[in-house]
Amino acid sequence: MGEPAVALPRTCPGTFARAWAKAVSGTSYLPMTQAQLEALLQRLTERLAGALQAEPFDLRTGQQVGAELVAAHIASAEGLGRTIEVIQLRLVRDLGLVADDVEDRMARLLATVATGYARALRDRTLDEQESIRRAAMMARAHAERALRDSEARFRHQATHDPLTDLPNRTLFTERLSAAIDEPGRGADRVGVCFLDLDRFKVVNDSLGHQVGDSLLVSVAQRLQRALGEHLVARLGGDEFVILVERTACTDDAVKVAEAALAAVSEPALVDGHELTVSASIGIVERQVAGTSPGELMRAADSTLHWAKAAGGARWSLFDADRNRRELARYALAAAIPGALDRGEFFLDYQPLTSLRDGRVLGVEALVRWHHPELGLLRPDSFIGLAEETGLIVRLGGWVLAEACREARTWSAGREDAPFVSVNLAVRQLHRPDLVREVRGVLARTGLPPERLQLEVTESTMMSTLEEPVRALRVLKDLGVRIAIDDFGTGYCNLAYLRELPVTELKVAGEFVAGLRAPADDPASRTDERILASLVSLAHALELTVTVEGVETAEQADRLRAIGCDAAQGWHFGRPAPADRLFAPRP
Repeated sequence: MGEPAVALPRTCPGTFARAWAKAVSGTSYLPMTQAQLEALLQRLTERLAGALQAEPFDLRTGQQVGAELVAAHIASAEGLGRTIEVIQLRLVRDLGLVADDVEDRMARLLATVATGYARALRDRTLDEQESIRRAAMMARAHAERALRDSEARFRHQATHDPLTDLPNRTLFTERLSAAIDEPGRGADRVGVCFLDLDRFKVVNDSLGHQVGDSLLVSVAQRLQRALGEHLVARLGGDEFVILVERTACTDDAVKVAEAALAAVSEPALVDGHELTVSASIGIVERQVAGTSPGELMRAADSTLHWAKAAGGARWSLFDADRNRRELARYALAAAIPGALDRGEFFLDYQPLTSLRDGRVLGVEALVRWHHPELGLLRPDSFIGLAEETGLIVRLGGWVLAEACREARTWSAGREDAPFVSVNLAVRQLHRPDLVREVRGVLARTGLPPERLQLEVTESTMMSTLEEPVRALRVLKDLGVRIAIDDFGTGYCNLAYLRELPVTELKVAGEFVAGLRAPADDPASRTDERILASLVSLAHALELTVTVEGVETAEQADRLRAIGCDAAQGWHFGRPAPADRLFAPRP
């Protein structure tokens, strides 16, 4: 028989477990308290002790203990080493385990602990790698989806109006370009309707921009409902544009414009206000061949202005001939400043002749333009443009200065030197420095104030504000003559005449045309009586009367008979340069 087993002193598993816990603490991060760790290791201690004494001997317990250590995050090489060390040195001794082959069993058990530990660590690593891979794939998919969503949002923001959510200018231009340029779309013609609300500024000014914005949203919604099959875009402000693709003829675009006008004109309840607005639309419809988005939009914009100028609440159709004329007018207006700089303007003068003795009392300055390409242009070709653009202020200032400069030379050696009459435009009359400008011109040229006459149209004089009238009164007190031009064609309040700083009435030539007929003609007698009344009224107000448009001696005689003071017209002389009318005396 072999030697009897020696009984070893026994300690409880808890004491060994505390020693084991102390050995592995700090070898890796453990997501548990010290008490939890000791409880875990006490349980594993009991299993190891049971395995060493079990019959038959089962190595699976060692593998399971190794796996549980890894599961409890005791998963470092140092933690495994200390575990093997403390089990090998203390487990049998501390627990007083007795078995014939305990040392052999311990060695084999520790090997299986290490094997289970390694397998579990490998499996956990593989699982973590797979989790990381799956997480990376999910993150990439999420990022790609978020990127697509973000790109879609940015694309929508970049191509849509933030207030109405309608397509904006960028998207409209893309669609219009595609309708013109993309091959195989089967679109031979295209239409554009450019819409602008009439007097929308009144809504903003009277009710506020918040109400104005709400109204724009309402208009956008109504346009979309009425024109759902067509692209409706907001360009900004109160401007909208409609793309009409694959039109068969102009009527297709006109029908869309009429539907849009009807939709806009519907009453709308906006922030407690019942509002009704109208719109103007410019329509362009043409073949896509030979055109471009820019040309279409410029044409539609020009046509919109035609609709506005006609009173609004309507559509206008693009007219190529009219557009050419408008472009020519614009080019002519744009050339005025350069023409002034280059000295292309000059003055002719038409005499104002006394009907009593035939003496030239004065001359009216008439501006001409020697255009390098168009030749000689008379005032009716460019004065209206200058007034529309505001260039009349500069042009009128040049006429005033040049007329005074030339008139100063006529007085050499003459006691009865004629005055020069200069037309004053509305914009000039409303300038706050009018008096200073006239005084400066007179001072620079040396022309006496009484030899300058300023002509203001009847409608301008009657509708002007108090400040311009006050300026004319100051000029009159200075000695400058003030005349009402085209008298009889406006709406003059005759009683108001006595309050105006006026020295002369220039009666419009329309009244003189009737005097060419025989004196016994009823219409002629009527015109003569009207002129006689005007002359009598003017004389009662101590005003002189000059009649324009006198072309025959018969007209002059009849005007002389009714007491007119002076006349102007081809009968007395056509416009001509000053050197032909006044030659300096030796």
